[in-house]
Amino acid sequence: MISFCANIGRLFLNFLQGTGHFIVFMSQALAIGIRPPYYSRQVLKQAIDIGYFSLPVVGLTATFTGMVLALQSYTGFARFSAEGAVATVVVLSVTRELAPVLAGLMVAGRIGAAIAAELGTMRVTEQIDALSTLSTDPFQYLVMPRIIAGTLMLPLLVLVADIIGVFGGYLVSIYKLGFNPGNYLHQTLQYLKAMDVISGLVKAAVFGFCITIMGCYHGYYSQGGAQGVGSATTNAVVSSSILILIFNYLLTAVFFDK
Repeated sequence: MISFCANIGRLFLNFLQGTGHFIVFMSQALAIGIRPPYYSRQVLKQAIDIGYFSLPVVGLTATFTGMVLALQSYTGFARFSAEGAVATVVVLSVTRELAPVLAGLMVAGRIGAAIAAELGTMRVTEQIDALSTLSTDPFQYLVMPRIIAGTLMLPLLVLVADIIGVFGGYLVSIYKLGFNPGNYLHQTLQYLKAMDVISGLVKAAVFGFCITIMGCYHGYYSQGGAQGVGSATTNAVVSSSILILIFNYLLTAVFFDK
């Protein structure tokens, strides 16, 4: 019993230590990163990598999500003769929840892993130490451009995912389920409010920050060679995905709690 309690206490203390270490890293990144010099070319490079090259996977995910959502909604509402609510459910579900969450998770798998692997490789090969030797702050050159790019580009990706996801539901509803195009569009626009889209974009910005900061954190403190880089990559994806789900609930409670 004493050994069991000791193990629980050790895990709790390790968790507190890791949380404190991460808070210190984030504070350093934000405090140092906002000071000049600013590396705009690095921000642009990361923005292209995070935004443009993530469009195919985010677009494909949003398309089939909207299509499946339309089919499932129709199947469920047909039992209550409420098929007309399919358009409303599709647009609200995509803009409020599915587009930001699924886009965040897909980008976490792609970008979070890439950031952790890149910075981890630079750490174990002492390239980060070389930057410091050359009087270039790693937080300003490596960390902050990725955070800025992720925070700015993920809302744009989610906006595209909103459009594509709703369009996917429209295609299935019109060409497979036999809905009238005019009525479907009317139902879509009638119940869609600006706050539905804005809440999803705010979530996306928070998710982008979480993905990039966790990728930078785990990669920056990677150690132990190739095995350490692999562990950092895995930890970055898992931790950012968990943060996405946690902040999704918290932000939903803020925006839509009565």
